[in-house]
Amino acid sequence: MPPRSPTSPLLSALGRREPALSAAEEAVSLYRELAAQRPDAFRPDLASSLTNLAATLNALGRREPALVAAEEAVAIRRELAAQRPDAFRPDLASSLTSLAAMLSALGRREPALSAAEEAVSLYRELAAQRPDAFRPDLASSLTNLAATLSALGRREPALVAAEEAVAIRRELAAQRPDAFRPDLASSLTNLAAMLSALDRREPALSAAEEAVSLYRELATERPEAFRPNLAGSLTNLANTLSDLGRREPALAAAEEAASHYRELATQRPDAFRPDLARSLAVQADCLDTLGRAADALAITAEAVATLSPAFVKHPAAFGHWMVPMVRQYLECCDRLERPPDMQLLGPVVAILQDQHQQTEEKPG
Repeated sequence: MPPRSPTSPLLSALGRREPALSAAEEAVSLYRELAAQRPDAFRPDLASSLTNLAATLNALGRREPALVAAEEAVAIRRELAAQRPDAFRPDLASSLTSLAAMLSALGRREPALSAAEEAVSLYRELAAQRPDAFRPDLASSLTNLAATLSALGRREPALVAAEEAVAIRRELAAQRPDAFRPDLASSLTNLAAMLSALDRREPALSAAEEAVSLYRELATERPEAFRPNLAGSLTNLANTLSDLGRREPALAAAEEAASHYRELATQRPDAFRPDLARSLAVQADCLDTLGRAADALAITAEAVATLSPAFVKHPAAFGHWMVPMVRQYLECCDRLERPPDMQLLGPVVAILQDQHQQTEEKPG
């Protein structure tokens, strides 16, 4: 049996995702050939390489091929777990967590929820039997479940899942900070968003600030790996501060987030242009609340233009971001008595109108 190469996950962890993709694709190709010759020996390795490929593609913003790889990995591991549950249930749970995140990123929220719930159920059983081995995975699956529930508007159960994930990861980070601080920061960002959605703004601010503090330390140590996380946590912090009426610090956080995302999107546009657009929209909202309508209009127009390519390609995935951006842009135009730029809005509005018509035509 050939040795398993850690090259692709290592490159990805270091932020070198293009070389990681090449390594991941080569691994899948090799294991596919080996599994065709000796399926009992190499199908588990094929599933592992597909899971890694899916994660690498997803990090590069290539969501559709990432989903295809993730679905194949789940299918293989489901068969393996049916034959040997003790050996392969952990792998199945891992692939389901990954699949749920990718489905959610493409706006396919109901199947994402089904996969996320199955992953949590499996990890609960595994963590009950071997807590040291599987509590970290349970926390990851709970974080993913919380995000999926929130996207479906199920805010209370989303908060419950997010709080459980933070509690687990806080214990783990206290025991092994180098290993689990990134996971704790991720869960805190998620928790802040859930609390904010339920108008629990002060605890949301506390969680958001702690997440930014953790990611700032991590990004100082490993900028290629953690600058995207820092930028995301800053966008979340800006929203939370804005909800509390703390407009100047909210604007500062939003501007810093946009600055990070600008650089990241220059290097990897498919992966980071949507995040840049979201941070710009938050920045525009902060400017608007400070009475800087002209600046807000310019930044909102940039947000719409930045998100448009991804929205046109995946309207179901990015509609919940695009709709408020377009609304904000039109409201700014109205207040400033300026005509909207229909060259900017044309393709976007056509898709939004089509989506609205399809919704209206659905029975019930």
